[in-house]
Amino acid sequence: MKLVFAGTPEVAVPALDALIASERHEVAAVVTRPDAPAGRGRRLVASPVAERAEEAGIEVLKPAKPRDPGFLERLREIAPDCCPVVAYGALLPRVALDVPARGWVNLHFSLLPAWRGAAPVQHALMAGDELTGASTFLIEEGLDSGPVYGTVTETVRPTDTSGDLLTRLAFAGSGLLAATMDGIEDGSLKAVPQPAEGVTLAPKITVEDARVDWTAPALRVDRVVRGCTPAPGAWTTFRGERLKLVQAVPLRERTDLAPGQLAAGKNNVYVGTGSYAVELLWVQAQGKKPMRAADWARGARITEGAQLGD
Repeated sequence: MKLVFAGTPEVAVPALDALIASERHEVAAVVTRPDAPAGRGRRLVASPVAERAEEAGIEVLKPAKPRDPGFLERLREIAPDCCPVVAYGALLPRVALDVPARGWVNLHFSLLPAWRGAAPVQHALMAGDELTGASTFLIEEGLDSGPVYGTVTETVRPTDTSGDLLTRLAFAGSGLLAATMDGIEDGSLKAVPQPAEGVTLAPKITVEDARVDWTAPALRVDRVVRGCTPAPGAWTTFRGERLKLVQAVPLRERTDLAPGQLAAGKNNVYVGTGSYAVELLWVQAQGKKPMRAADWARGARITEGAQLGD
């Protein structure tokens, strides 16, 4: 099939690579979000998908919105058979969905109908899911509600961050998306409607969602830290300034600390929760680089009775 691939962040690159490598399909063009300001100089930078496509000599389309007339005209000129999508980052209007004969097929990082929305991996971790995966489905105008072509599963490991899990799913999902394109092309795959039960939503994680509640149990604190790493980053406050929590582990044997209460030793930093303590391993103070929690505590001169959070 002739394909137009839509995607933007680094997590979409493995799927693009898999389709470029396919001997059965041609990636005729790539659709991605416009260049965005990045770094201290805030200069405009192309998306990872755009950079990879340019390296491969593939035409790159960067519409401000996918309903832009110029983009739709070019899409019709290319006349793709199918448009695979991975984390493109913009809603596709009906006028765009109608262009490819075989539709737009999304690789979504959950086992649909679970965790429909922008942040499925973060929500799966924060909810304590032990199994997740990726799904390919035919895009409709509803939110991730279209019929499913296929799935792969992935076990959630006890220390997984959302970054760890998303990386594994990106590579497992790339094979699923390539196989889905094969099955659509030869007619061996039929999309199956999603069940009405089991629907959960995964909206974008806000900064407030990433704020740690120290009265919550240690397992909940652990899930929030892992689910919000690397972005947007779990955080709390210390002496009126924000402190990002990069890595923390539950410590069942320590139950003597009140919620938010700090205890710092020579090489360890502990904080109380609503159940037992967690040990802080890495933190990032406001305006600083990530550092070992023990080094931060020495610099902050933690005293008895010091507290995290309001």
